[in-house]
Parts: sequence; structure tokens; C-alpha cells
Amino acid sequence: MDQAELSIEQVLKRDIPWETYMNTKLVSAKGLQLLRRYDKKPESARAQLLDEDGPAYVHLFVSILRDIFKEETVEYVLALIYEMLSANPTRARLFHDESLANEDTYEPFLRLLWKGNWFIQEKSCKILAWIISARPKAGNAVIGNGIDDVLKGWVEWLCAQLKQPSHPTRGVPIAISCLSSLLKEPVVRSSFVQADGVKLLVPLISPASTQQSIQLLYETCLCIWLLSYYEPAIEYLATSRTMQRLTEVVKHSTKEKVVRVVILTFRNLLPKGTFGAQMVDLGLPHIIHSLKTQAWSDEDLLDALNQLEEGLKDKIKKLSSFDKYKQEVLLGHLDWNPMHKETNFWRENVTCFEENDFQILRVLLTILDTSSDPRSLAVACFDISQFIQYHAAGRVIVADLKAKERVMKLINHENAEVTKNAILCIQRLLLGAKYASFLQA
Repeated sequence: MDQAELSIEQVLKRDIPWETYMNTKLVSAKGLQLLRRYDKKPESARAQLLDEDGPAYVHLFVSILRDIFKEETVEYVLALIYEMLSANPTRARLFHDESLANEDTYEPFLRLLWKGNWFIQEKSCKILAWIISARPKAGNAVIGNGIDDVLKGWVEWLCAQLKQPSHPTRGVPIAISCLSSLLKEPVVRSSFVQADGVKLLVPLISPASTQQSIQLLYETCLCIWLLSYYEPAIEYLATSRTMQRLTEVVKHSTKEKVVRVVILTFRNLLPKGTFGAQMVDLGLPHIIHSLKTQAWSDEDLLDALNQLEEGLKDKIKKLSSFDKYKQEVLLGHLDWNPMHKETNFWRENVTCFEENDFQILRVLLTILDTSSDPRSLAVACFDISQFIQYHAAGRVIVADLKAKERVMKLINHENAEVTKNAILCIQRLLLGAKYASFLQA
């Protein structure tokens, strides 16, 4: 049978030769005694044994996984642990019992993530999630030796599943499920961001229809919500297509829990950086108004919708035209919005281009190098030519940034709109501000 399709029930029907393992000293006499009392017994009897002697069973199971490598036995012990924890997740505290202080209860599961078949990987991942969640806390501090390395190793495997799943249909969902439960942990968040994990979530944010895909979407959005509290992740969310995708989800989703977590994410991000400008540009005020007319039962969602609506109204009042322009450039998708050709916009805001060492001008030049969208290329060329015309030192600044070489490459572009604006940009660059006003776009 395909190991990926194995069930816990099928695995636990096996007869494991525990006596043989004792004879070869892979299981102790005391271990054999514990196994005989526990294995194949009714759930009530097993529950009583775990209540009476839980840490001893954890020590035994971890020892077997550490010392025995036969696949059938490893699967069997993982099934026993999985069954024990799924019946009562609070039993995961047993793995942190004082009597096991010198035992590395994480190591076998972390190792099996990378070495086993899918059944072994999946069960090891879920068991690790339970054990990590149950570790003791003193105040706000988490107690645990070497836990940071464990979390980093676990996150590394989760990211690997998002990139190249071990199982075609279950690899990604289990990774997202685990992340959604543990991204509240600071070390998990930082490890995930350092591993460039945020960009792996973005493609999963899209409207869903089936029950399974709705759950995956919900847990993915839950991950984004948890990351919206973490500054390094916020920086990536601001410059990716996350906001566009979340907006599409909230427009088309009827599942209340999905809408709630997206709206809570928007509420978190609204006061930060350029997110408010993005939300306005994406038409979120209208979408929020529409959502408020629907019959939601969740009080948190209703409160968040009201707060977001008020926050967006304030944002629209305060939002300058340059903020909107800056947001469009940072997203890398340019279009012929009115401000590009408005004389007043350039006269009033041309000095704003000097912020952060001419960041926006540099991004426009990067668009010339990297974009494959003709409209974005044409608008970028035009905006650079506008900067040359309206900034007193525009020609010198643009020349220093090596713009001429980049724009010249676009003069023979297959798209006429790109060619026209590339020529205009070169003309203004070569002629300077004195003659630029005679040239028409």
C-alpha cells in the first residue's frame, strides 16, 4: 500500500515483535512491561495508564523512535503517540515533564520529518506541533532548552513543503495548518520570515469554493493576520500583491470566518506605512460599505468593519496625491492615472522625489529593467521625463543614476507607446529643462 494513504487504524492493526526488541536490547525489560500493559488495550485502559505513568510512556516511545529504525515500527509508535495526543492534546505536556529534563523529546520527530515516508513525516509534524504548543511558560517567557533550533528546523521543513510538497495534495495544507497555529510564536515568525516564507503564502490567497480549499484559504489568511503584527513581515506584505489578493478574497468569499480574518488583517495594517493608500486604490471603502449590508453574526467582524470604514474615511482625507503615486510606483504596476500628466502634481510634489535618497526615482528605473508590462514601461519613461522637466537638477540626477542606458534599450521596443515615451525621456535628458517645455508627450 502507498504509505501516503496509510491510516492510523491500519497501522495499529500490526503486531510488533516487542519481545524480539527486548532480546536485542533495543527495548528494556521495564519498557516491554509498559508496552504489554498498553498495546492493543481499550482506550479507557490506555487513558488510565497515561494518567498514572504518562512520563514513563513518553520516555519509552521517544527511546524507541531514537533507537529503532524499522519503518513499520516507527510508523506504529508514531500512530500510538498521535492517537494519544489527538484524543487529548493536553497530554503533550507529558513531553515536558521534569523527569524528562535530560531527554531530547524533539529530536526523533525533527529527524523523521526529513527521513521518513509521508505517513511518518505528517505524523511527526503534527506531533511536533502539539509538543511545541504545550511547552511550559513562566509569565510571558517560554521555558525550553534549545527550542529555538527546534523551531527553526521545523519551520525549514514547513517552507520546504510549501515549495516542493512531499505529498501532492496534503503537503501544503499540513504546512499551512501548522503555521497558522504557531506563527504567534516570536521565534517561528522570525524563522519563517528569514526563510523567505512570506512569499510562499501569497499564491495561496485566492477565492476558494470547495470545503478543503476554503479551509486552506482561511488558514493562509490566518497566517497573514498573525504576520501583520510583525514588522519585518509587514515590509514584504507592503511590496507584494498580498493586498490585491486579500481584496479579491473578501469581495468573493461568503464564508464568515474567511471574511473576518481578512478584515482583521486590513484593520491591523491600515495605520502602517502605505497600506492605507493601497486600500483606497483597491476600492476597499466601497467593498466595506457593501459588506456592511450583509447579515453577519460575528460581533468581532461587525466591529472591525465599522472601525475599518472610519479609518479609511480618515485616510482618504489625509492621503496626499504623492502618497497615492508613491504606492503605485512601489507596487510596480503603473497606469495612466490623471496625476502622471497633471502639471500641478509635478510642480507641487517634485521635491518629494528626493526622499530616501531618491527612492521613488530609483524604483522607476528598476521598473525599466525588470517589468515586462508595456504600460508600466511607458508610464515609467514618461514619469522620469517629467522629473527631468520639473526638478531644477532633474537632468543631472537622472544622468547620475545611469538612466540613459536603460531608457535607450526601450527606444526600439515592439510597443509603440513604450517607444514614444522612451524617445521623449531621452530628448528631455539630452536637451535639459530649458528646452523640455517645448516637447509634448
